[in-house]
Amino acid sequence: MPSGTEGLVEAWRVNNRINLFLLDRITDAGMASTTSTRGGRNVARQFAHLHNNRVDFLMHHAPRDLSEGIVKFEGSYSPTKEELKTALESSAESIARLIEHSMNQGGTIRAFRRGVFAAFGYLVAHDSHHRGSILLTLKLTGNKLDSDAQYLIWDWNNR
Repeated sequence: MPSGTEGLVEAWRVNNRINLFLLDRITDAGMASTTSTRGGRNVARQFAHLHNNRVDFLMHHAPRDLSEGIVKFEGSYSPTKEELKTALESSAESIARLIEHSMNQGGTIRAFRRGVFAAFGYLVAHDSHHRGSILLTLKLTGNKLDSDAQYLIWDWNNR
């Protein structure tokens, strides 16, 4: 069982694999679904927001080389599943590298005074919040995930 830096990085990667697992199991109709009546985010845009939030975090708190080449999605753009998968993998790997860098610097993160553990908590909490929002959107719009998939997003032992 990994500990220290390896354990924190692996926990982050599991979090991202859960996002990708969820993404893979949503239908095209589900990706386009929204509960907003005023143009709020559909499911695809909620996933894009996850990625964009990570990019913003990297731009504000990571060494420049960890955010180079990562592009944010425009606010009104609904990316395809493939675009989202590529983006989420890229931003997750950069966050993993930030965690490693920060642990090597004694747990500090530039302009984040509470350090790497609080940053990790913030990032996982943000992803989790939006996973819940995505699941609720799918349920309310008639695009609910099958019960196996709903259970498996909590199966962190096997992700």
